[in-house]
Amino acid sequence: MKLRFSKMHGLGNDFMVVDLVTQGAELDRRSICRWGDRRTGVGFDQLLAALPPTSPEADFRYRIFNADGSEAEQCGNGARCLARFARDHQLTPKRCLTLETSTGLIHTRLLDDDAVQVDMGVPCLEPARVPFCPQLGQAQENGLSHDLCVGGQTVTVVPVSVGNPHAVVFVEHIVNAPVADLGAAIQGCGAFPEGVNVGFLQVVEPGFARLRVFERGVGETQACGSGACAAMVAGNLCGRLAPQATLSLLGGELKLRWPGHGRAISMVGPATQVFEGQIRA
Repeated sequence: MKLRFSKMHGLGNDFMVVDLVTQGAELDRRSICRWGDRRTGVGFDQLLAALPPTSPEADFRYRIFNADGSEAEQCGNGARCLARFARDHQLTPKRCLTLETSTGLIHTRLLDDDAVQVDMGVPCLEPARVPFCPQLGQAQENGLSHDLCVGGQTVTVVPVSVGNPHAVVFVEHIVNAPVADLGAAIQGCGAFPEGVNVGFLQVVEPGFARLRVFERGVGETQACGSGACAAMVAGNLCGRLAPQATLSLLGGELKLRWPGHGRAISMVGPATQVFEGQIRA
C-alpha cells in the first residue's frame, strides 16, 4: 500500500508526519529507518504519527520515532507540527488540541501568525523520574547540578525531564562547544539509563540565550523544542534566565515562559510544511 505523508519542520528540526487515524499502516523499525535515510528515503530527524486517542481527554495520540527507529517520549517541535498537520489535513476543526504522549497529555494552540503554542507540562527534576543515577555523579550545593566524570574530564550537568530526559550543560561560547563529542560521551556515560538529549546553553542575558542540542538516536539537530524547555528550566533555577526568555537555536528562535516550580512550561514557535508525498509502506 501507499502511505500518504507530509514533510514538515520546526526551525529546521525536520519530520515525516503520517495520519494513522484514516490510514491503517503499521510502523516497524525497519521501515522507519528506511524512510529516514536522507539519500534513499524521505529523510528526517523524527517520524511523527497521529493516531486515535486512548485517553478520553485527548484529541489524538501522538507517537514519535527517531531516525534510527527508536521511540521517543516527547518532541516539542514535533508537537507544533502535528497540531498544524491535524488542522491542515482536516482531521479536526479545532485550533486547540490535547495530545496524548507516552508520558502524559500536552496542549497545543494555533496562533494567528502561523505560530503554535505548546503547553509542555510541568518539568521534573527528581532524579528517579528523569531518569538519572545521582550516585554516578557528585551533587553540587544547589542540589540541581551534578558533576560527572566523562572521558577523563569533569562535566557539570543539570538533569531535567520534560516528558523525556535532558542534561543541560552551561557553556561560555556556543560556537566552540564540543557538541558531538561531549554529547555522545554524556549519552554513553551510564548516568542516564534511558539515554538523554544533551543541551549546550550559553546565557547571553536573562531574557536571551543560545542553545545547541545533541539528541538521542539522531545527533545534533537544527532545533529541539523539548531541549529548549529543559534549558529554560535549568537556566531559570540556576539564576541565569528570567521567567520569560527567547532561546536561539541553529534553526531559529523559540519563545519560552516558565512561572516556576509546579507550573507548566509554555513554548511558542513556527510549524512549517515543506511538501506532501506517498511512499510504499
